[in-house]
Amino acid sequence: MANILVVDDEVGIRELLSEILSDEGHVVVTAENAARARIHREQTPPDLVLLDIWMPDTDGVTLLKEWVAAGQLHAPVIMMSGHATLETAVEATRLGALDFLEKPITLSRLLTAVRDGLRHGQQRREPARALGAGGGASAPEPGGPETNGAVSAAFSDAAPVGSEAAALGINLDQPLRDARDQFERIYFEHLLVKENYSMTRVADRAGLERTHLYRKLKQLGVELGRGARRTERYEGPAETEL
Repeated sequence: MANILVVDDEVGIRELLSEILSDEGHVVVTAENAARARIHREQTPPDLVLLDIWMPDTDGVTLLKEWVAAGQLHAPVIMMSGHATLETAVEATRLGALDFLEKPITLSRLLTAVRDGLRHGQQRREPARALGAGGGASAPEPGGPETNGAVSAAFSDAAPVGSEAAALGINLDQPLRDARDQFERIYFEHLLVKENYSMTRVADRAGLERTHLYRKLKQLGVELGRGARRTERYEGPAETEL
């Protein structure tokens, strides 16, 4: 059981996430804006924070930046949004966010992200307790140089920038839409190989419904198989409108 803080200005999202996570045995506290989130974080330090990016008073990235600057980011943060750009997601992970959930969020993607986030938080607390018992230095804060590698690995879905983008063959001088499409092709081709071309596992990893995934791959021109199968781009069920 864990204490989870859900911050979202949409009451329907707050209630739905609270119901799902409560059924999983967690204690859930909700906040409709950044002001309430600050109060709840001080009163009951959470083990995990689900933080919406677009909110009317203070957006989630600004709130995350505030917590990092004040040294108050003691729990993993998972960002959520239905409108965020790739650049916003990358900025959030640079600040210390562990993961990013794109709305509408599938149940499997939500539970996987929460499970991984809580595991990450527990692993970070264990060395801190050991060091505290031995009189050593305190554990590094998330977002610092000691944890950048772990954060980058945990959020491997984010687009690389600078020299890393060039290494993947992404031209950052092109229009944003073209750069995003180029990154998404690389991303999905990577997942297809990693999951041995299992559309079910790729859909779960990407947090997409299978129909949406097929449509996205077709739009990007991503091929779905090895060898001779690569000429047969889309095997499986016909697409249906959601």
